Amino acid sequence: MRSRLLFFLGVLFALSPWASPPLALLAGLVFAFIAVHPYAPESRKASKWLLQGSVVALGFGMSFNQILRTGKTGFLYTALGITFALTVGELIGRALQVERRPSFLISTGTAICGGSAIAAVGPITGATDDEMSVSLGTVFILNSIALLTFPAIGAALHMTQQQFGLWAALAIHDTSSVVGAAAKYGAIALAIGTTVKLARALWIIPVSLGTAAWKHSHAKIQVPWFVFLFVLAAVANSYIAAGIHIFTKFAVAGRVGLTLTLFLIGASLSPAQIKRVGPRPLLQGILLWIVVAVVSLVVIRLGWITA
Repeated sequence: MRSRLLFFLGVLFALSPWASPPLALLAGLVFAFIAVHPYAPESRKASKWLLQGSVVALGFGMSFNQILRTGKTGFLYTALGITFALTVGELIGRALQVERRPSFLISTGTAICGGSAIAAVGPITGATDDEMSVSLGTVFILNSIALLTFPAIGAALHMTQQQFGLWAALAIHDTSSVVGAAAKYGAIALAIGTTVKLARALWIIPVSLGTAAWKHSHAKIQVPWFVFLFVLAAVANSYIAAGIHIFTKFAVAGRVGLTLTLFLIGASLSPAQIKRVGPRPLLQGILLWIVVAVVSLVVIRLGWITA
């Protein structure tokens, strides 16, 4: 009874005007450490669909021309970043003697889009439930840290919104945390971060196909259809003037939905899940994440890549 009450109080807080994405995530983490989640399976399923719906809704507040410009360059940056992250992740995994499948899943989650990439590639590799849990736990822990720290780091380094949006999109794992951190930093950062992140998410398809060919797997390839719906939403917002009032409401609903998603994600990250991760996979994830974050930050600050 106490857990249910605390859970619903957390949901109400996430839906309130006082909640922001970082605060909602923090509230979820606090709940996870002081109570037993009464709806854990339902919450995980709901957070997946809520995130995708929220991202689509956010598209109604963005310019299609800006998405097109950012997407063209972002696709190239993400291709280079993914290749770099997969290569470094493999080397770190071998050095730490992390088992092959969890190592590959952690590298893929870091390179592409966190939990979504792991969920897509895991069945293709034949990963067990424990291996999936370890990999997901690793990226979710680091997602939480990134969402809570990246805006402060960006502000301390006096990064522009364009720079921060690009950095968040290239260095944070999950779409939810990228959008949450970018939204905290500003509207321009949100537009750039979301667009480049979704360009990064599209790489689920070729990486899944490549993994299936390598493993001779016939598992079903998951296509991130919500990315295409996000683009259609931006098209509607840019070219259907009659719907501007309702589109604005959709965009606001997307921000609220994202905040609630982050509470649900935080609430699902229990101490037991953290314990299951173990030191080596977590260390691999931390080291890989630091390398990706630092390298992407340096190249952005040097002006080698721009939004």
